[in-house]
Formats: sequence, structure tokens, C-alpha cells
Amino acid sequence: MGPWPLLGIAIVAEVAATTALRASNDWAGGARIAAFTVVVVGYGASFWLLTLVLKKMELGISYAVWAGVGTALAAIVGIVLFGEGISLAKFACIGLIILGVVGLELSGAHS
Repeated sequence: MGPWPLLGIAIVAEVAATTALRASNDWAGGARIAAFTVVVVGYGASFWLLTLVLKKMELGISYAVWAGVGTALAAIVGIVLFGEGISLAKFACIGLIILGVVGLELSGAHS
């Protein structure tokens, strides 16, 4: 599998782990243990996949995409699943993150 699909899976794993971390605040007992399991497995998988991506992709590009897209997705998940507020400024900033990641990719600064 190429680096881009691996990076996508790494991002999804990281966002799932972050979402489970947030959800664990609302849960108790077995549900909380399940959430913590998702946190540990999700972050572990994300970092492991990121190490595989870094073998074939530049650090600056891969980390910017991983962090930027992960941040934007986490913000969207927070809005959709946890009822976190959305404002024009927040929406615009999420757009700027995505625009920055696309700009990096289109810049041709990677191999």
C-alpha cells in the first residue's frame, strides 16, 4: 500500500482515538474501559502507520497533512458528535487548515 492511503488510515485512527478520549469523559464502567482501549489502540496504530509513511514521504508534508487534516476532522467530529459550537471564524479556520494542506501538496516541494 502506498504512503497516501496509509496516511489516511493513520489520520482516521488518530481522530478515532481522540474522539474516544473525549467520549470517555461521559462514560463509566465497561464503556469507559472500552473507550480507553480505543484510545491506546488508535494512537498506537496512528503513530505506527505514520512511521511507515515517513519511509516514503517527506517529514514536512506527511506531518502537516497528518496534523492538519486530523485537527480539521477532530473539530468537525466535536461539532457533530458532541455539540461543540461552530462559528464563522471556526469554520473559516478549518477551511484554512485544509487549504494549507492542499497548498503544501500542490507546491511540488516533495518527491
